[in-house]
Amino acid sequence: MNKIKKLKIFAALLAFVLCFPLHFLYDKFPCFITSIIAPVNESIAEHMKLLFGSIIISGIIQKIIVIIKKLDIKNVCISNFTAAVLSIPIFLIMFLPVYSLIGKNLPITIVIMFIAIIISEIISYYIMKRSDLKLENIAIVFVLITYIVFGLFTYFPPHNKLFIDPLDNTYGIKKSLG
Repeated sequence: MNKIKKLKIFAALLAFVLCFPLHFLYDKFPCFITSIIAPVNESIAEHMKLLFGSIIISGIIQKIIVIIKKLDIKNVCISNFTAAVLSIPIFLIMFLPVYSLIGKNLPITIVIMFIAIIISEIISYYIMKRSDLKLENIAIVFVLITYIVFGLFTYFPPHNKLFIDPLDNTYGIKKSLG
């Protein structure tokens, strides 16, 4: 098995595992930073931070591995940013029809999340195999912009089905940050 495939298999498993502690991060450490990177309620939109954040954290770890082991792998940052962003619509395309038919079902949601991560990591794999991309440094800017958007949606959520917390029919942050 080639080194990129090994790295992406590790990345998919790591990203999936990271979803679980990331889900509870804001509850354990409620502050502005955790409100931007972790869900603040049970809305569908807030949970997209799980996918994005877990893949980004996994990508940071991949970059560290590539540097430490001096692997000749290109496009680590941009491929992981792409995977993180694409995981959101991939998840929603699979999840929303199921949610509309049967409502909230945790085991099915977890399976769909895992499938979305796998598909995203496969796309990332093919981006890493390319040698002609020169977008590595811009990925950091894209990640920061994405988290600004997440922050805006957390503090000023649109009032639609994706942003409503089904547990209490509220939007955004329920707890004070003080």
